[in-house]
Amino acid sequence: MTLRHVAVIGAGIVGATIGWRIAARGVRVTVIDKAEPGSGASSHSFAWINAGAKEPVGYHNLNRRALEMWPRFAELLDGEVGLRWGGKVSWEAEPGAAEKLVARVRQLQSWGYPSRLVSAEELAELEPSLDVGPVAAAEYSENEGQVEPQLVVDACIRRLEQYPNIVIGAIVEGLERRADGAIRAVLTDAGRLPCDAVVLAAGVDTTALAALAGVNVPQAQSPGVVIRTTPLPPLLPNIPVVYAPPLGDGRREIHLRQCADGSFMIGEGDQESLAEDDSQAHADDLLARAGRYLPGLAGARAIPVPVGWRPMPLDGYPALGFAPGAPNLYVALTHSGVTLAPVVSQLAALEICDGVRADAVLGPYRPERFANLTEQQRSEMPHPRAGHR
Repeated sequence: MTLRHVAVIGAGIVGATIGWRIAARGVRVTVIDKAEPGSGASSHSFAWINAGAKEPVGYHNLNRRALEMWPRFAELLDGEVGLRWGGKVSWEAEPGAAEKLVARVRQLQSWGYPSRLVSAEELAELEPSLDVGPVAAAEYSENEGQVEPQLVVDACIRRLEQYPNIVIGAIVEGLERRADGAIRAVLTDAGRLPCDAVVLAAGVDTTALAALAGVNVPQAQSPGVVIRTTPLPPLLPNIPVVYAPPLGDGRREIHLRQCADGSFMIGEGDQESLAEDDSQAHADDLLARAGRYLPGLAGARAIPVPVGWRPMPLDGYPALGFAPGAPNLYVALTHSGVTLAPVVSQLAALEICDGVRADAVLGPYRPERFANLTEQQRSEMPHPRAGHR
């Protein structure tokens, strides 16, 4: 079959980057989203580029491949995307947590990852703007960084508009299928869109939309809260991403980074922590706790952000590839969309445009693993909060 027209459902960082990669191959692409590009899960992402928080080693290596692709990927986008390197620091004040941090660093080092233990003195030297307090153990991962997902999405949309492609905002109402299960048209409230293939990159909506084609892509509910602040002058000149320990009052650790516009993003717990409190009081509390470690935050105002529902395949790992029963439906669902965007978009375009299977890389993440799950098997699958990121 000649590939002439691909419909991409979802204009977050995953859908936009896949659409751009396919369009660059000379294929007409239509991107469909029910809202503005980048306004879904991408707008809530902490946008920390890393492989250190990913396990087991195969998934770690996939993320590391993507991390190392980001400089060239950003160059290809030919626009400012807020990409900044400098690494990430984290530390612990309590002995038990410190022991776990040390073990984690040793594991990463055994995988060849440039994470290392640092003393309290070196931690203070790495980022003098921090008031770190007591330090039982600390680490520095020098190769990690951050990016602004909205700027990435905007750059992809601009590039798509350079080709004879259409970018529309519409609600998908159905998928018109042939006798063999393949999709021949996407049905939207703006009309019928004939196509040769469909990329389903709709984040939390992927499960319901896949079901329109008889495809099972189950997700775990994963609400998260990351607040923003009013813009400030640069406060973290050396290290862009900071994970600080709990303050000893029963509340969770704090993570923060400064965005390209000067605002800060602040959250608590790890990147999979479930949270639904998007009140002003909670935002003020997060800012006050972050201010204990970064005094320069004094005077900033906390801006609560509505709770974000994050894409989260049921076992926590990506679902990437053509769907069983719908041979031209390509599923692209992942929690770590920001880190993985360069590699996911590259391999998706390869598989869709060239008709090959990159099983050596994507084999463990195919959507068919969910095809025939019983309710008991679904309940027994590892939950993403158990370390699968």
